Amino acid sequence: MRRLILITTFATLAFAQGTKEGPGVGREQMWPAPTANDWAKPCLITWQRTWADALAVSKKTGKPILICINMDGEIASEHYAGVRYREADIAKLYEPYVTVIASTYRHTPRDFDDQGRRIPCPRFGGVTCGEHISIEPPLFEKYMDGQRVAPRHICIDLNGKEVYDVYYRNDTHSVFADVRDKKPADEARPNLVRGDRPLLERVGSQDVRDRNVVEKAYREGDQAQRQAILDAAKRHAEKGQLDLLRMAIFGLDLELSKSAREALAKTNDAAATSLVSDALRVPMEDQQRTALIAALERMGGKSPLARWLAGVHKGLGGESKSVKLSGWAEPRGAMRTAAGGGGRYAAAGAITSVENKARAVAERPEDPKSRLELAEATLALALAAPKTYASNPRMARLAARHLYRDAQTYALEAEKLGEKGWRVHAVIALALYYGGGDKKLAYERAAKAVPDVPPGDSGWASMAVVTIFAEGRFRSIKAAVKANEPWPPVWLSDLHAAYKLLLRHPLGTDRQVVWHYDFLDWMGIRHRASSVLRAGLRRFPASAALHKLYRDRLLRWAGANTLEEAYKRFLGDQPEPARVASFAGEASVLAAEQHRKVQRWDRAIASYARAIAYFEQVVAKFPKVEDRFDAPIALALAGSARVHYQAGDNTAALDAIVASFKRDPMAAGTRDGPGFTPGETAQMLRARLKKNNDEEGVRRLDAALATIDPKLLRPDIGISPPRPDGDRRGR
Repeated sequence: MRRLILITTFATLAFAQGTKEGPGVGREQMWPAPTANDWAKPCLITWQRTWADALAVSKKTGKPILICINMDGEIASEHYAGVRYREADIAKLYEPYVTVIASTYRHTPRDFDDQGRRIPCPRFGGVTCGEHISIEPPLFEKYMDGQRVAPRHICIDLNGKEVYDVYYRNDTHSVFADVRDKKPADEARPNLVRGDRPLLERVGSQDVRDRNVVEKAYREGDQAQRQAILDAAKRHAEKGQLDLLRMAIFGLDLELSKSAREALAKTNDAAATSLVSDALRVPMEDQQRTALIAALERMGGKSPLARWLAGVHKGLGGESKSVKLSGWAEPRGAMRTAAGGGGRYAAAGAITSVENKARAVAERPEDPKSRLELAEATLALALAAPKTYASNPRMARLAARHLYRDAQTYALEAEKLGEKGWRVHAVIALALYYGGGDKKLAYERAAKAVPDVPPGDSGWASMAVVTIFAEGRFRSIKAAVKANEPWPPVWLSDLHAAYKLLLRHPLGTDRQVVWHYDFLDWMGIRHRASSVLRAGLRRFPASAALHKLYRDRLLRWAGANTLEEAYKRFLGDQPEPARVASFAGEASVLAAEQHRKVQRWDRAIASYARAIAYFEQVVAKFPKVEDRFDAPIALALAGSARVHYQAGDNTAALDAIVASFKRDPMAAGTRDGPGFTPGETAQMLRARLKKNNDEEGVRRLDAALATIDPKLLRPDIGISPPRPDGDRRGR
């Protein structure tokens, strides 16, 4: 995500020259940080949701537009967002303007709940995080002169000309003076009496105040009133009542949902692209699905994203003619084997097999099946080369290269003699792919093999050739996207079906699930990606790679509390929860660190406690792995100590940090997610105890610190030296 780059030339000023706020005032006094009580107050500025809405409202009312730019963590921006924008007298200064807020930081995981209702940004109110993020790039290009500076206030008149641009100010008084005094002269405008206008007439307005009233009436109205509002939205399709349609589409009333989809299918507004794509997740009649995809295709003339999503949904809704899923039952658990193992391609006895098959070919030189069996045996020998020549990697590479070439030759000879079917195509595809040959030809041969793979085949060859086929489709789609060229939706149907088959194949792996997930996520099909991830975890419940994706996804889109609840349910579905409880422990640690970021101390402490309990559950069941969990438990204890320290509970912090050192002294120099080591927490706590004259606490902590290698207490522990490009990465 793009971030605002703060250019803080004013940060070095001594503020000794005096300002309206008073002489010699420092930055902390000039822009006092908002308190918890300040943040609890509502934001009183009325933000328009989109730049298009702001332009329309400005034209209709004759008011200039005021662009407000803000960023997280910068002291003046924090003051504006948490204090000034919540004060009634300041809000009154902004009333003569049409106001928009731009910030590239997200403050909620989602913009809408499961029923399509808006989730306002807690920092700015009124707008969603997606709205204040998406409005920033076009404003940057048009009005910010190439500088991402915050806080900033830019006034735009009705002709789109800049009136003033206020930033790099050392005080708030002069900023508000400009907001008050530099506003352009009032334009002639109609006298709008919004409160007396009929509700259905307000459906045609782009003003956020009208949108709020209409959406509230829809949420609280009966079925008849909701239908009337939707009918009005159809008549005013050009006004973009997308949030209203979203509530209807994802609401619980099936008739209203259908009516809203009909309205959405008639839109030509490219801004509706994401909503149309989301609407296609809901079960519906084929006729409506076709109409929505057609809407995406119409919008594709203006929006590359719409054109892209039209192809995506066509592909996902289509049926693959190459991959047949019937006959492939889902296995009960993961069945892992090494490459080259299983069925016709077993590595054991590969040399003997090749010799026997070669004799058969010599005896029956015109028999295509004997030639194909020799090709398969040679391929198995090539796959086994790394193990056969384990002590001589160079010899392994040379032997494999020649054997792959021989396998391809034998298969081509068998084909020339009249051999047909998926096996001959599979051998050629696999020999080309693994032997460093022409991958394009390998993909073509795999595409010929896959349609005739026997349903339920448990061999390695069927798994491998389907994987190559899926990769070929992926490369083709990616190349078309890179060249900005259209691509057949059936490619996506093929790829999706291939990965679904691999999930059912006895030799399928979690790596294939990761590929499938990453592809769908890259395509922007989040709901399908989530389904694939959950199915993958059912098949591979102990896959660390899948669990990492699952944790990151839940945290990003649902938040810390949902993350822990999901893992609680996951453990409840497992026959042996202790075997996978460590993944729940990692999830709780991640949740605790998220709570720390927003200063939810009680929740963070509870999450750390749950994490430790999960780790201890594994140790209790499998004592032999105890040493593997000493460090995670020690870090969870240290994280809890830091939270207690920040919350002001010195006694609890001391108990937790001493327990951390006792559990694993070597973890004292390891940095946690937020970037702190147990050693740093201990030293900060010691300074506070000493300041409070807590001699017993200092003595107890010193005794614990004496057990730690002094090298682990250095302030630069776990930090890499600066890179040439100035980047600093943790080891």
